[in-house]
Amino acid sequence: MSRPTISDLARLAGVSKTTVSHAFSGRRHVDPETCRKIKELAQQIGYRPNRSAQSLRTGRTGMIALASSMPFSIAAGPSRLGFFMEIAAAAAVASLTRNQALCLFPPIAADTGPQALAMDGAILVEPFRDDPMVERYCSSGIPVVSIGRVPGRDDIPFVDLRSHQTALMVLGHLRDSGANRIALVTGAQRRNSYLKTEAAYAAFCTARNMPEILLRIDEAGGEPEAEGRCAALLADHPEIDALFVPVDAFASGAVTAARTAGREVPGKLRLATRYDGSRAKLAEPPLTAVDLHLDDIATLAVDLLIATLDGRAGDGAQPPAPTLIARRSSGH
Repeated sequence: MSRPTISDLARLAGVSKTTVSHAFSGRRHVDPETCRKIKELAQQIGYRPNRSAQSLRTGRTGMIALASSMPFSIAAGPSRLGFFMEIAAAAAVASLTRNQALCLFPPIAADTGPQALAMDGAILVEPFRDDPMVERYCSSGIPVVSIGRVPGRDDIPFVDLRSHQTALMVLGHLRDSGANRIALVTGAQRRNSYLKTEAAYAAFCTARNMPEILLRIDEAGGEPEAEGRCAALLADHPEIDALFVPVDAFASGAVTAARTAGREVPGKLRLATRYDGSRAKLAEPPLTAVDLHLDDIATLAVDLLIATLDGRAGDGAQPPAPTLIARRSSGH
């Protein structure tokens, strides 16, 4: 018995072959009821779209990549379900429901490029200023979008992480919880979230006549580096009564440093982080953090990349507003 063809399916569904093609590719809108009918009939007769033929016809592979230059010690938590991996899981679901395959791409070595993997486009997670990863993808002719604006690259479509708003919300919470000397601990890499957070912190301190105490830590050092640097910070500035540490790996190091220094959290030191991941939830005490709505962010990024590939990309996509999750580390 011969394999059912697209013509057979189109005839049974009472639509054109083009409509059948769009129903499976997702490249053009098809009435949801018609799409459901086509896919049900396809299952009944055993029709499967020919991926090779689709690729030749559309110039698409059906593969998109997700990549980040963040060290794995920063991007993943104790359960390996950290910031990057949570985005990856949500992006994978969004991709599959849009008839795309998602591949996690490792950091690219200096002498290699992304050409080794056939892909239609890539989602880059929080690139930093002059990030070599961005140049390698762009110079390879691969369309990219980013989660978090790429500093200095307004030409790259992005999903906004609302870092300025998030920082002001957390700082305001610490202040309302009784803190008068809040220090900020960020990453040394110039990612947009760090830049926006530092700008928000500077404005917050100026408005309240509060001295700025800022510490930047190289991401490569991870939690151990943060522990040592935060211990020194607390020793040099005994007046600090709160820390805002957006990177959750650094926040874990800060908790250990505070404990070693006898600065009980939250009794003698309030502490909050940005990402409400496993580190924040499993810490002792549990850390005040922010629900960034990464499921929505990842879905928006997939849709933005598909729109970019279709030549219809707009401006930066806006996810839902961040939500503060107050826990014991800030006195709640």
